[in-house]
Amino acid sequence: MELRVEADPASVAIWVADQLLSYWRGPLQANPGTARPLGLATGRTMEPVYAVLVQRWKALTAEQRPAPSSWRSFNLDEYVGLAAGDGRSFQAFMHHHLRGPLGLDPACLQLPDGMAADPAQEASRYATAVAASGGIGLQLLGLGLNGHVGFNEPPCGPEARCRCLALSDSTRHQNAEAFGGDPEAVPSQAITLGLAEILEAQRILLVVTGKAKASVLRRLLEDPPGVDLPASWLRRHPDATVIADRAAAP
Repeated sequence: MELRVEADPASVAIWVADQLLSYWRGPLQANPGTARPLGLATGRTMEPVYAVLVQRWKALTAEQRPAPSSWRSFNLDEYVGLAAGDGRSFQAFMHHHLRGPLGLDPACLQLPDGMAADPAQEASRYATAVAASGGIGLQLLGLGLNGHVGFNEPPCGPEARCRCLALSDSTRHQNAEAFGGDPEAVPSQAITLGLAEILEAQRILLVVTGKAKASVLRRLLEDPPGVDLPASWLRRHPDATVIADRAAAP
């Protein structure tokens, strides 16, 4: 696993956004329909990344821009019980930060259906869709304070696949800002890609910013992989990069 340290969150966002744009202008544009799709994440860490990506894309000339129709991506997760039109859903997050600004067709940017009648069946359908696309090409990840990636809560081994699961109290507290600061308002369940699908990606970028993430990132980099820190399994991946700012870096 490679560690890359940038000065601040803004510098991290620029570097990550450029990786996403290069993948879009490269494999996705050159091999529409056959290149492995992007794997995307949500959350505060990703907001500046997507803002820079939109800026970079808009700054290109019409000839330089990759066509919106060539975009293909799967998000990691979605809350159970939130409709796509709910402003707190990850569907709404992606529409606000990427789909709308880039003019993407909703079919090009896929997420689990949080309102599916049977969340377990929806997780199975979503896993099948990812597999049918060849798996993920470039997977973008954030890091939870308890070491989760996606919503793979500890304890979690590398064999875990896409599923519906219960969210931990710490994760609901961490995500409470989007729900008026009330952890009890955060849905208790989510559908998430598993560590197995994440580790099957061709390349992984783990984005970590802020002093609050320093201790968990240190554990990830120094401790042996284990179920108590799900993100630690990323160390087994042949092409995984941690991109952190100075505040988060060990």
